Amino acid sequence: MKICPNCRKTYADDGLNFCLEDGTMLAVAPAQAPPTVVMGQPRPTDPRTARTGPSSVSAQQNQVKPKKSSKTWLWILGILGLLVLVCGGGMAVLVGFIYTRPDLAENDKRHASNTSVRSSANKATATPSPSPFSSEDIESLDLTAWVKENSLWGNTEFTNGEFIMSSKQKGYYYVLVAPDDGNTTEGATTRVTLRNIENAASSMGYGLVFHSNPEPLTDDYAFLIDTKRKKYRVVRHLPEKESTVLAWTSSPFIKEGANENILEARDSAGTADLYINGQLATSVKTPNAFKNGVPGLYSGDGAKIAFKDLQVKK
Repeated sequence: MKICPNCRKTYADDGLNFCLEDGTMLAVAPAQAPPTVVMGQPRPTDPRTARTGPSSVSAQQNQVKPKKSSKTWLWILGILGLLVLVCGGGMAVLVGFIYTRPDLAENDKRHASNTSVRSSANKATATPSPSPFSSEDIESLDLTAWVKENSLWGNTEFTNGEFIMSSKQKGYYYVLVAPDDGNTTEGATTRVTLRNIENAASSMGYGLVFHSNPEPLTDDYAFLIDTKRKKYRVVRHLPEKESTVLAWTSSPFIKEGANENILEARDSAGTADLYINGQLATSVKTPNAFKNGVPGLYSGDGAKIAFKDLQVKK
């Protein structure tokens, strides 16, 4: 026989350990009390006994904790559930914000370093500029004549309508320019179509040369791209020197990999507007450009680049 010390309810099942009414730990019911003992006798009223007696403290813990913990945990579980719903949605928004910001920060940094590039790119995106090659007043250069059988610096061949060109070694660039036969890029628009045949890496890039002295690398400008990284840059050559006019800049207008890209340099009054696939990428000042300079081609880092349709429109 067991008894609940709190509500005094008795249980005949000796395997039961807690009161079914209030959760208090059951105690073994005492034998029949002597006639002189009253079962409902109150506990000692001495404060010292009530505070310091281990049995009293233990009984108080067993009596109060189950009831308190059951209600408390219900509230805690409810609050935790609410926090999961609220914070879960908040964290999803936060992750999206963190995920998109680095990209925006990088663009802001690039734009801040070159404001003219940003405004030009935005303008081109909104209103693509029509190509001046829509008319018939175009001079096309015969690239089959540009093949050099025994060059010490580069490899060239003409296959399936494409002029394929590369430097012989990584870390070097190879430039070929047109002869001085009236194909000047001064005040004209020069255009070429190119592709990176093997999608090879090139730290130097490849592209279009304009305002060039007929003697290569003596005096010219070069508009270069890297389709693997979707970036472009502009350089100028003087004897034995390549200087940066515009450092590598990202562009959404560049088609990746081995896809064809069209580069244009539109020259006017000491400024060259440079286009990628019909979209204005940037503008550079050319106050000291070689007068009556001719067009040319540039390939760096051993990448095999296929060129075609090198054209000049006066």
